[in-house]
Amino acid sequence: MAEEKGVLIYAEAAPGKLTQIAIEALGGGRKLADELGEELAAVLVGSEVKDFAKEAIAFGADKVYIADHPRLKDYQTDSYVTVMERVIKQAMPRVVIMGQKSVGRDLAPRLAFRLGTTATLDCIELNIDPRSKQLLPTKPVYGGNVLAVITTPSLPQIVSIRARAMSPLPRNESRQGEIINLDAEPDPQTIRTRVLEKVTEEITGIKLEEAEVIVTGGRGMGGTEGFQQLSELAQLLKGAIGASRPPCDNGWVPETLQIGLTGKIVAPKLYIAVALSGSSQHISGCSGCKNIIAINKDAEANIFNEARFGVVGDWKKVVPAFTDKVRELLGEPG
Repeated sequence: MAEEKGVLIYAEAAPGKLTQIAIEALGGGRKLADELGEELAAVLVGSEVKDFAKEAIAFGADKVYIADHPRLKDYQTDSYVTVMERVIKQAMPRVVIMGQKSVGRDLAPRLAFRLGTTATLDCIELNIDPRSKQLLPTKPVYGGNVLAVITTPSLPQIVSIRARAMSPLPRNESRQGEIINLDAEPDPQTIRTRVLEKVTEEITGIKLEEAEVIVTGGRGMGGTEGFQQLSELAQLLKGAIGASRPPCDNGWVPETLQIGLTGKIVAPKLYIAVALSGSSQHISGCSGCKNIIAINKDAEANIFNEARFGVVGDWKKVVPAFTDKVRELLGEPG
């Protein structure tokens, strides 16, 4: 029986491009493959995804498997699991990486069950044990209060990674790689569900998950008026606005802005937390942020334990002064 070797990335595609998390996964996978001295492969599943193969190679892949068929246009669990199972049995990787998005969260555990192995979700760091060559994924547990390193003897080791947990490689168009086209027509008899309608969320400005700067408000904002002030600051910083759970539950902002264990996971370079306590539920959604600035009138608020910089004071005074200073430094008209 062939020995498992190399790293395989599920390279999820968006309309017209590879997703950012796929590019990040390729960067992380390239690092692991180089440490192992083995190949990095990627797999593209969908309709009209062939053009992305060269892009995957430019971002680090040595080999790309393509499963392209009109019936694979929309993600559907049964057909995608079957395709991925076929690719893995052909490629025989020791590690499989996918993004911690809606597809990855659904696909990884189902695929692991099919293959009789394990899946570790929501990883923020991936390392290789130099002696055993086993993958050592690190993930937050207990609401983000503890980081756990998960070990498993079964192969392949399947993991999903959090957005911005891995660093993408610079795009290199001169890289060469092998492209393998697969017979990807799904068997209609195996598909138990179908997509009846797709509703596209209208987003103005920068997507929360892709923003490098996020200004987030908590219960202490008191209402929608406070979030209008935060929105002004976010626009100046070319960032996005977020919220903890209470403002969303109270209807001050849409639920799509919620950050936390039951909301979105973000990892911007700068995270400004305004009038939020810093509960473990919320911190689990922003623990990967590079720099947290906390503004809270309660000097004992937990958010200060997570912040690199903190301001103890009433946000109604601090935020307008901060916004004016940012506007002055940027040379923006008042």
